Amino acid sequence: MDELLQILEDLRPDVDFETEKQLIGDGILESFDIVALVGELNEEFDIEIKPNDLVPENFNSAEAMYALITKLQDE
Repeated sequence: MDELLQILEDLRPDVDFETEKQLIGDGILESFDIVALVGELNEEFDIEIKPNDLVPENFNSAEAMYALITKLQDE
């Protein structure tokens, strides 16, 4: 989780990712942020985030992203 938080903070240092629960719903992360983030996560965690994984529920919070990462690592 610490690695994920570091990636998120590097991407958007202005956001408190530890407490924010509506990153997509509130428009905090935009499409460009998601594209950059997916590339970083794929590389850092050796996973492949597929288009069907690109739903708001998977990116609304750091916890949701971590759950997605863990699920993809287990596949």
